[in-house]
Amino acid sequence: MVWLVLALALGLGQFLGSSRAVSVAGHQAVLNPDFSGEVVLLTGPVLPDLRVDSGSRIGVELQLGKTDASSTDALFERYGYIASQPDGIRARLAATVVDVAVESAVRGALLAAIPVGVWLLLGPRRRRELLRRVPTWQGAVAMGATAVLVVGLWAPWEDGPPEDTDRWMTLGAFLGSQVPIPEEAADLEVRGDVTTAQTRRLLESAVDTYEKSKAFYLAAEEKASDLDLRRPGPDESVALLISDRHDNIGMDAVARAIGDAAGATAVLNAGDDTSTGAEWEGFSLDSLTAAFDEEPYDERRYGVAGNHDHGDFVRDRLVSDGWQMLDGEIVEGPGGSTILGVDDPRSSGLGSWRDETGLSFDEVAARLADTACEAAEDEGEPIGTMLVHDANLGDEALRRGCVDLVVGGHLHVDVGPERVVAEDGAVGYSYTNGTTGGAAYAIAIGSKIRRPAQVSLITYRDGRPVGIQLVELQTNGRFDVAPYVELDRD
Repeated sequence: MVWLVLALALGLGQFLGSSRAVSVAGHQAVLNPDFSGEVVLLTGPVLPDLRVDSGSRIGVELQLGKTDASSTDALFERYGYIASQPDGIRARLAATVVDVAVESAVRGALLAAIPVGVWLLLGPRRRRELLRRVPTWQGAVAMGATAVLVVGLWAPWEDGPPEDTDRWMTLGAFLGSQVPIPEEAADLEVRGDVTTAQTRRLLESAVDTYEKSKAFYLAAEEKASDLDLRRPGPDESVALLISDRHDNIGMDAVARAIGDAAGATAVLNAGDDTSTGAEWEGFSLDSLTAAFDEEPYDERRYGVAGNHDHGDFVRDRLVSDGWQMLDGEIVEGPGGSTILGVDDPRSSGLGSWRDETGLSFDEVAARLADTACEAAEDEGEPIGTMLVHDANLGDEALRRGCVDLVVGGHLHVDVGPERVVAEDGAVGYSYTNGTTGGAAYAIAIGSKIRRPAQVSLITYRDGRPVGIQLVELQTNGRFDVAPYVELDRD
């Protein structure tokens, strides 16, 4: 009982005194958990602080740090856009708080075991001897030293957090009646000491971006759910192919809705989820994971990093979130097929072949072909799917007749499926999906897509890909569904 009480007290102290670095809305931030029941966003000396009810007894304080936004206008537009698709950030913050709580509980349990362990190790005889020495001068010195140590660690003379004397007001009261406030933001509060016209204008811009983004992508998601798509037969399965999202988190729910409408049970991610692979773009990866974190996709998520996903951050984050990031090894793929893939070799930090680095595009293509052909020879049939960022990386494997289908992205427009007859007469296909993020350039953040956004549906039968259907969302919100294309191997 003593250990339990100490563990709870120490664990609680650890929890309330903990902080954790996180990435929030394109900022490096520091998260401090508490029991305020509120999420408080401290933006710094220039921008207004915000707070909202967390929906539970646990709250957090987020101190925003540096960001790469080129201007305050661009930053607030990003705020409005990200706020319209909050599931990824909400899941990341909730997971961070849970991690802090578990870590604090473990530390509290271990620390509480120390005095209990010492008590038990001393034994009753030694404890009585020590107790008799408390009234002596040695006991007084020991007790005094212990008291000084405790007070020194506690440091009660240090200033606590400043008293919150500023007036908080709702976002509607801050902006005035001339700006319509979304229903879900009715309880959002702004610190009332920010009164400049510039700040009000920036918040109005963020609200406007939020409304436009929410409306466009919500309407697209609803339309996607009702699309007339080819459904798999009893002996078939479907995988959803996405590529080149470039931070457009608005399309994640739309892509999920298309996959659900087509009966998809797996997702293939051909890379370029970010514009630079920087940590501030973690919100894009969090949103992608949140969209496909439930059945039937949760155990069938495959991916590779693209040429814009520089460094290791994108791959490491997706791996930690449960994605199977392909690395040149053949694994079981959708519909009982086999799948092979590797990151794009043109991105810094990527393109290594297992433990070997610095390989060129052509060298990686040759290694992929060698791996595919060795497996095809052993198994007596080609690899089912090669997932790469640029479909040209699979040309050599197709030429040798060692793969049924090569899929990728990179071009931001769809190409194929192109039929390829190998040297031995085997038939394979190369297919390029357009940009799922509707990206015209390397970043697609905005209240709507900048060019047609595409996803593709790949049908598998008997462990091999047998057909592809392209679905395209136009910039005006209209969906175009291409005819289903059979991958004929006769």
